[in-house]
Amino acid sequence: MASYSNLRALRAMVKASLQSISKSPSSIVFGVAFPLIFILVFGFLGGGKGFSIHVAAAPGSDTTNSYFQALQHVPVLKWKSEPDTAAVSKDLQEGNIVATIDVQKQPEGTKPQYKVVLQAASSQMDKIPQLQSILKEVTQRQDPEIMERTDALAKIDTHVAEVREFKTIDFILPGQLGFSLLAGSIFGTAFVFFNMRQTLVLKRFFATPVRREVIVLSEGIARMVFQLITSVVIIGVGYYAFDYTLIHGFWTFFQLLCLSAIGIMVFMGFGFIISGVAKSESSIPPLANLITLPQFLLAGTFFSIDNFPKWLQPISKALPLTYLNDAMRKVAFEGVGIWEVKWDILILLVWGVVGYMVAGRVFKWE
Repeated sequence: MASYSNLRALRAMVKASLQSISKSPSSIVFGVAFPLIFILVFGFLGGGKGFSIHVAAAPGSDTTNSYFQALQHVPVLKWKSEPDTAAVSKDLQEGNIVATIDVQKQPEGTKPQYKVVLQAASSQMDKIPQLQSILKEVTQRQDPEIMERTDALAKIDTHVAEVREFKTIDFILPGQLGFSLLAGSIFGTAFVFFNMRQTLVLKRFFATPVRREVIVLSEGIARMVFQLITSVVIIGVGYYAFDYTLIHGFWTFFQLLCLSAIGIMVFMGFGFIISGVAKSESSIPPLANLITLPQFLLAGTFFSIDNFPKWLQPISKALPLTYLNDAMRKVAFEGVGIWEVKWDILILLVWGVVGYMVAGRVFKWE
């Protein structure tokens, strides 16, 4: 009689696990749909170029004089037309415009020649200094003598260095990819092994010659394959739909997949911990959220951790997802190699070692 082949059993179990994962709505939602929705939203929001200030002409403003006409040719100013005073006032109150501009030309011989009144919204006060600078520049251009004196005082030579544009998608996509790997690995691993234990599938496996490590390895490989396919989809959508930066093309793409694989291995350890400590299937989501939600919010998924309060930054820098996100951004945009993000990877691996040590103590086979 032919001897039992654990390798053949491994292939069969990987295939069965992949079929199970692909048919699971939660795997598709958390692994693919959820991060893609955020990528699409931020991709479209970040599609605009440059800085703009939305303004409107105040009711009764003289819109025919040369000063007002010069303002309308300033590219940064986006003018909103409203039919009446009430509509303009409503836009100002709701923060749809930064300010109304009232320009009145004074009688001949009167100084100053124009009177300009800004009516600003308190919710948009951060843009008022820029608007005032624009008005001052337009004012100077109205008087050739002032421009001549300015040119005689100083000459400003501007040299623009050509650099790559850091787009919104270049920050958002690695964060969403990292969170997809985190959530998929933890939720998927926790649910699978808890259900296999509760339905006595693991116990039935023990009645066969299959080894325990083959059971764990098969589920791990299946989860790895599914999550890497998810990574390919997310990176592909970002690259082709929103011009996500892959600085060295396919080589960068390959390195991102390598980082994804490392992240998956680390995060699955947390899934094993949860499957071991969970008392019921309904307790898995709250336990998993205790690990995933703080990282979703604090690990630089949406915003740089440098924007957080000083007291919060050490907490953010202690989270494993922070280092996966940072490594992916450095590889994709800065073009560094995996060896150059070795410290990020090392910290991830330390988390992995700790996670699997804890999992080894709390994981239950029966």
